[in-house]
Amino acid sequence: LFRSTSRLTELKEEIDDKKKQLQNLEDACDDIMMLGADCSMIPYQIGDVFISHGEEETQEMLEAAKKTLQEEIDAIQSRVESIHSLLSDLKVQLYAKFGNNINLEADDS
Repeated sequence: LFRSTSRLTELKEEIDDKKKQLQNLEDACDDIMMLGADCSMIPYQIGDVFISHGEEETQEMLEAAKKTLQEEIDAIQSRVESIHSLLSDLKVQLYAKFGNNINLEADDS
């Protein structure tokens, strides 16, 4: 039970981090659109290196990164839902066995 609750917290933090990354990518797309034809080459960071690409290629790379990130968020969200289901089942079993003598509710639910 504790391990599942701990894993649930870790996954929620991971989702928050990935949502921030997704927002950064969306902001970058917006910034590139505002630049328009003003900039022919746009630096794009891959690892520790910046590589310059044209506007269209950079937009495609950002869209691909956003899609990948959204898929990762969806997969993690699915794991979160699975853990919630498992915890609910365990709570039912434990409350059936011990009644109200135990408190299984998380503080941040």
